[in-house]
Amino acid sequence: MNTLDIEGKAIALDKDGFLVNLEDWSPATAQGLATREGIDLTPDHWEILSLLRAFYLEYQLSPATRPLIKYAALNLGPEKGNSAHLNRLFNGTPAKLAAKLAGLPKPTNCI
Repeated sequence: MNTLDIEGKAIALDKDGFLVNLEDWSPATAQGLATREGIDLTPDHWEILSLLRAFYLEYQLSPATRPLIKYAALNLGPEKGNSAHLNRLFNGTPAKLAAKLAGLPKPTNCI
């Protein structure tokens, strides 16, 4: 099993790098996961991660790309709720990578 060392604690990751225990998520964990993915988190990233966490609290699932785009557009406006913006932030795999960084389960339709 993979682990991520965050503030002296070993955080368990599954084979795809997602958190084994969702309760292990914290902003520091998100930063550590992002570093592993070669991403420097900006305020735009944090905005989407917060949005994803709110989506998960409401629906108890990680959204696929289309629902993520629709939810982002509804909550953040069309300039941020579009595939170009999300693909730019999350290296072309917004639903999967953003869910990972937000400490959520892998979306069910992502490979």
